[in-house]
Amino acid sequence: MTLFFKGRFALFAKIVILSIVSAVLLMLCQSAFAQREYAIAGFLLLAVLAMNYVYLTNKRTVPFKFFLPGTLFLVAFVIAPIIFTVVMSSYNYKTGNIISKEEAIERVSALGVEPDENGTTFDIVIGKAASGEWEILVSDITNNRYFLSTKSTIADVPISDLKRNEFQVATEAPGFKRLSAEVLSQDEGYSKIQYKYLGEYFIVADQPEVGAVFRQTLKYHPENDTFINLQNGQVYRDNGRGNYANPSDKAQYLEPGWRAPNWFSNYAKLVTDDKVRGPFIRVFIWTVIFAVLTVLTSFAFGLLLALALNKAIRGRRMYRSILILPYAMPSLMSILIWAGMFDTEFGAINNILGTHIAWFSDANFARAAVILVSLWLGFPYFYLISTGALQAIPSELNEAAAIDGANGRQIFNKITLPLLFQILAPLLIASFAFNFNNFNLIYLLTGGGPKEQLEGQIAGATDILISYTYQIAFGSNTQDLGLASAISVIIFFLVASISLYGLRKSKVLETFG
Repeated sequence: MTLFFKGRFALFAKIVILSIVSAVLLMLCQSAFAQREYAIAGFLLLAVLAMNYVYLTNKRTVPFKFFLPGTLFLVAFVIAPIIFTVVMSSYNYKTGNIISKEEAIERVSALGVEPDENGTTFDIVIGKAASGEWEILVSDITNNRYFLSTKSTIADVPISDLKRNEFQVATEAPGFKRLSAEVLSQDEGYSKIQYKYLGEYFIVADQPEVGAVFRQTLKYHPENDTFINLQNGQVYRDNGRGNYANPSDKAQYLEPGWRAPNWFSNYAKLVTDDKVRGPFIRVFIWTVIFAVLTVLTSFAFGLLLALALNKAIRGRRMYRSILILPYAMPSLMSILIWAGMFDTEFGAINNILGTHIAWFSDANFARAAVILVSLWLGFPYFYLISTGALQAIPSELNEAAAIDGANGRQIFNKITLPLLFQILAPLLIASFAFNFNNFNLIYLLTGGGPKEQLEGQIAGATDILISYTYQIAFGSNTQDLGLASAISVIIFFLVASISLYGLRKSKVLETFG
């Protein structure tokens, strides 16, 4: 084994591995830079430089060889997402405000058109002019006119110079280079060109063989950063919130917009917007109830089993093995199995009870199902840690209390339970924090429902804050990533505050125990 970790072979292997990793990271860095993701590109470049410095220099960097990989992953997958979420929580970042301002200007200009009164369309052939720019060969069969058009020029072509098919559509013209369908499928730049036509009208090639006549209704003026409606003269200005809006009517704005800072508007919306405040408060209350009930029921049931099996009884090992099976199974599998068992028509629970309960259609039954499945998933964990904690409590304490005349209930209430809380307090707090964000259970079991989707309701009866955040960000037609980020930040500080308070209280208990 020494051969593999020392000498020339080890040096060669280190250089090869570093070269491969550096090449991959530099490739990703180049891609990020090309997409203007400068923060990601800078981080990847620093990672490459740090890796090569640490692993190719002298012994002074030996400690960093162990810390660097973990540090890089910590920054990339923990610190960076937290920073990004906090930053995005202060942005107008939702459906209609996803792209950059430059892209938004291009989109608004492209959408700010209207067809001519007759909805005129032509048969066209797309190709390239001798200059290399996009050009279309247009067949106006109704008027027996054929012409070549680019972005800035238009030229009629005599019929005698054309080659036409059986439908009288021109397919070839002098100086015109037709492009195949395969080439056009790889480069759709032709569809972004406004080909010159008559007066203020132009032709747009929405499809490779059909061109439609349009005119511009919105024109962008970069000198003062405004859009002007060419039909009525209305001016639209940057409203500072990611849209060009009518200064006299802020509710009238152009779409799409772009990502723009709105500072604390997303946080204020949780308090001032009735459509957001009501569901948020309801979901928050249910989240706390769910987390507390889950921890209490799981801990109580797990402790009860631990107390029962803490005594020497026949078959204790077998019972213990059976009780940890729910903990040993993947939780995803268990949740999906329970979802099938709660099915109204074919579920095992309704068949056993002889009922026809719509578990996932009624809010109260859905919440009961969530608590029951959460109990099933959580009690083996509390059974294990309670068993360990009980075995860690010195038996002399119970014996001394019994000699002093204390009965079993008094021993449990005055000695066993306080010591258990002292030992298990950090684990109870961690379990509360976990269930506060138990996304998998809610998403896989009930999907957050039941809820009235036809009425536009996003928050369901069993949604907790994290699943509600997911619904806001990805589960509705209007994806509000900025608001979802704001709620995520609130969840982060809530869980951190509760955990910190609980840990401090547990230290107080330990001090005065």
